[in-house]
Amino acid sequence: MAILPVLRLGDPRLLNIASKVSEFNKPELDEVIEDMFDTMRAEDGVGLAAPQLGIGLRIVIFGFEHNPRYPDSHAIPETVLINPQITALGTEQEQGWEGCLSVPGMRGMVSRYRRIRYTGFDASGSAIDVTAEGFHARVVQHECDHLDGIIYTQRLTDARKFGFTEELLASGQMNTEPCSNQEA
Repeated sequence: MAILPVLRLGDPRLLNIASKVSEFNKPELDEVIEDMFDTMRAEDGVGLAAPQLGIGLRIVIFGFEHNPRYPDSHAIPETVLINPQITALGTEQEQGWEGCLSVPGMRGMVSRYRRIRYTGFDASGSAIDVTAEGFHARVVQHECDHLDGIIYTQRLTDARKFGFTEELLASGQMNTEPCSNQEA
């Protein structure tokens, strides 16, 4: 329906904790979700959280079949996840480059749980319960952080591994492999 502007780092609304969705299967909710998908696709993103559009609800979307920014990444099913809960499955974490549509053109090294279980609801209120690992798990954790006012820059493992994507690539600090070049 509409491509909305993505809030950028520095906008205080990105730091707010989002409210739970209490009513499902409503035209207003469907419109928000459709706008989120339109915006994510227009930005070539693989995920988006409602707070990134100034909408203070606990809604994230993610998924792609093919994405030009991640041509070698495995597809992630398009998912609407409302009121999510994440549980780490084990203690193993992995480092990976992340970026964000709210922090355009920049990347940073972030540690995330390798395997997670996420639960929540879809737009109709049906329960979701999925186990994910690797890039899929990273995207879900990144997007759900937005619901608690957390931007990936707050999770950098080393501030020296944060910079503009072009410079990180040119200097050889970051390669172009999709799983180490992650941006939600």
